[in-house]
Amino acid sequence: MTTLFYSPGACSLAPHIVLEWIGQPYVAHRVKYGSEELLAVNPTGAVPVLREDDGWILTQASAILDYLAQKHPEAGLGGNGDPRHAAELHKWTAFLTSDLHAAYWPFFMTDRFTTDTDKAARDAVVEAARLMIAKKLTILDEHMQGRDWMVGDGKGRRSIADAYIFPMIRWARAVFPDDLARWPNLNALRDRIGADEAVRRVLADEASKG
Repeated sequence: MTTLFYSPGACSLAPHIVLEWIGQPYVAHRVKYGSEELLAVNPTGAVPVLREDDGWILTQASAILDYLAQKHPEAGLGGNGDPRHAAELHKWTAFLTSDLHAAYWPFFMTDRFTTDTDKAARDAVVEAARLMIAKKLTILDEHMQGRDWMVGDGKGRRSIADAYIFPMIRWARAVFPDDLARWPNLNALRDRIGADEAVRRVLADEASKG
């Protein structure tokens, strides 16, 4: 059975949601960062990790999402078969990986971005991250104007891109606890995805496993 190694609060939430949307049997296995168990399946110590029955292992969230969409075309999460639609889907998953996700790192993992132990220096790194995150969220919010979903005309159906952006919108609560109202379209997308019954099951499952 397909096994997903995940950690609550991480971007592994995205493939967890996609697996639930697909509706086929799978195992969601919680792991701790830096644990021997996680390092055994991914030497970088990062989640998500997907392992198939034959032992084949895939890492990197965007690669896992793309693989699941192609493996289960019946779920309709990988586009409509049109080359431009597929390219648009890849564009947004790439943006989420390289632009938005990366922008969060200095905020949550400041130690990786400065060797200076001075509080003012560290605060400057965090503030720079906050400004960059806001810029990327604004781009996405403008893209979502008049849309229900991220790809295509935005009115048709959800895709892996919607599952991928969901945890990143949720992270914004920690960065901008008093200023989320400036991205109303992203807030609406978060609420739309969060109201989905399958997503609610995933969130409850991740929260219940200590």
